[in-house]
Amino acid sequence: METEKIILGVDPGTMVMGYGLISQKGKSLSIIRMGVLKLNKLENQAMKLKTIFERMLEIVEEYKPDEMAIEAPFYGKNVQSMLKLGRAQGVAMAAALYRDIPIFEYAPRTIKQTITGNGNASKEQVSKMLQAMLKFEEMPKYFDATDALAAAVCHHLDRGKDVNYTKKKQHKSAASSWAKFVEQNPDRLSKNP
Repeated sequence: METEKIILGVDPGTMVMGYGLISQKGKSLSIIRMGVLKLNKLENQAMKLKTIFERMLEIVEEYKPDEMAIEAPFYGKNVQSMLKLGRAQGVAMAAALYRDIPIFEYAPRTIKQTITGNGNASKEQVSKMLQAMLKFEEMPKYFDATDALAAAVCHHLDRGKDVNYTKKKQHKSAASSWAKFVEQNPDRLSKNP
């Protein structure tokens, strides 16, 4: 009997935070739900963080994900924005850790590369690729939702090779990692020379 694994993807934000849930049964992948938390009308940063924690905990308790994949904050020029984004990410992670869910962090470029094959892909390209992969009808209003879904799918495809906050990272040589990737993903290799 095939067991189901549920992965929660999160795209942290202080105005809009995206989330997406996927189900993996064997090699089959399907979307459970995606959406956003709108935080822009909340009066201050503390209320935003409280809302993120409460809503993420509700999602975790309702869907009982086995793992969380979260997009790492990108390093911009505005230090204050980076600090706020890091806090939002930390609070979302705390909700998962509160229920002992392993967390994996992926750089935005890694997610884009894994989903589209191009680390510089646009949000539109990532969304279209996810729509083709997961066969959902309607595009969401906010790219934050598809960005979160992309983090979950990236984790499914990458199998947690990026930062895992709940286990000690094991270092392997690049050759053995590549050999394992080829062994586990024969369908992702091109048949043409």
